[in-house]
Amino acid sequence: MSLIEQAAKRLEQLRKAGVPVRGPESDGGLVPTDAGVETRVQSDAPSLQVSTPAPETRVAAANVTAPASVVAQAPAVSRRIDIDLQALAARGLMSPDAPRSQLADQFRVIKRPLIANAMGRGVAAVKRGNLIMVTSALAGEGKSFTAINLAISIAMELDNTVMLVDADVPKPSVLKMLGVPPARGLLDVLTDQSVELSHVLLRTNVEKLSILPSGTQHARATELLASAAMVQTVDEMASRYPDRIIIFDSPPLLMTTESRVLAGHMGQVVLVVRAESTARSDVKHALMTIESCPVKLMLLNQARTVSQDGYGYGYGYGYGYGYGSEGA
Repeated sequence: MSLIEQAAKRLEQLRKAGVPVRGPESDGGLVPTDAGVETRVQSDAPSLQVSTPAPETRVAAANVTAPASVVAQAPAVSRRIDIDLQALAARGLMSPDAPRSQLADQFRVIKRPLIANAMGRGVAAVKRGNLIMVTSALAGEGKSFTAINLAISIAMELDNTVMLVDADVPKPSVLKMLGVPPARGLLDVLTDQSVELSHVLLRTNVEKLSILPSGTQHARATELLASAAMVQTVDEMASRYPDRIIIFDSPPLLMTTESRVLAGHMGQVVLVVRAESTARSDVKHALMTIESCPVKLMLLNQARTVSQDGYGYGYGYGYGYGYGSEGA
């Protein structure tokens, strides 16, 4: 088949496809190639000029797929998980849809000064007041239980959102207590520069609560809490989310030195003490390790009664709190 015949056949195909064909010109016809570039065909016969579709039309018709490199640059969307709220209540934790309870009332009182400091409404301005670390002197004093309930209680506020960070990397328990399977999180951000917070942050069905898991276990997990990467991550959290209260469930202060370093970057520290269990000397020692923190709030867990020393408050469920480095 000659070149002219090929061109004529191609023109007929284009007409049937609805592509507009322009009238003849004296210098030859224009035939679109497979690459979409017009090629001029010289002949003695009357010529026709074929107009190719507009670039946007060609792209739409070809259904072009973006390269993988372009897709990878799309902003990451945090994964959403559903917490079983009924199971939450069965475990003794707060549930946003549960009727009013003593536990909810207690945390309403506990959270009030923390929120005031976080939002700059306290007696004095607190640097990084929106970063709150919940810790204890020793293991088994109820700090994770407190951190989760505090986060849910603050999430129930009309004007506040909360990020709960499982920073107890040697012994993470937040996801397990919430009935959520393990997921990437804080340690992955600290060990892999390509992982951003938004990649591993979990949005929940508790509208204003998100969770940052501890992440993939690492041989030097505790040391990572004291690393420059952790300092940078904490700085990013404090500056990126100024309207969000961030609660860190931290390792016990007397079990690792890294938790003391982490406390130095916090605006507020809640020290959970188990009543009739933790030695007074351990409490004093723990308080000494967080002297640099602007605000220290001590919460007495599982207490039947609380001594009336001017700071403590007794609750039916057994909580008390107060400010200070020793007397509280």
